[in-house]
Amino acid sequence: MANRLYNKQVTPKGYKRGGGVTGEKKPGKIKSFFGKVRKKIVPTFGEQFDKAKKSGKKTFTSTRDDKTKGKLEYSTKTAAEVKAAKKRMSNRERARVGDTSKQLSDKGAAFKLARKSGKKTFTHKGKKYSTLLKGEKPNKIMPELSGKTSKKIKKFIGA
Repeated sequence: MANRLYNKQVTPKGYKRGGGVTGEKKPGKIKSFFGKVRKKIVPTFGEQFDKAKKSGKKTFTSTRDDKTKGKLEYSTKTAAEVKAAKKRMSNRERARVGDTSKQLSDKGAAFKLARKSGKKTFTHKGKKYSTLLKGEKPNKIMPELSGKTSKKIKKFIGA
């Protein structure tokens, strides 16, 4: 029953009924000839990008854009390559380039300085802020207790 249902279903393009993947159908002689001519006369942006990358160029001008034909320079770096290069940069190099994403803000720098020096609060632009991190609880000083109950309380609290 299940086999009959499977065989009646429309299979995705490129797959045989048996589950094996078929190769792409190659274009005929006429189509391949026109394809070669088109690549030489009017190559796509991707083809121009690949050609420039293979030849080792850092930039190339595209002939595909109708409005700015041949006027714009495009980089041969992919987005992944640019991201990897940014990761390798130090914070100082990032600042020189103009990327401020990894730099501390004025308030952040004041917070860091106050926390390092052991202060409980700090002021920034006339407002008071705490040096506690999110989820951090302030240390409460317990009054001195004496007697048997105080020992039980201390044991319970963990002091």
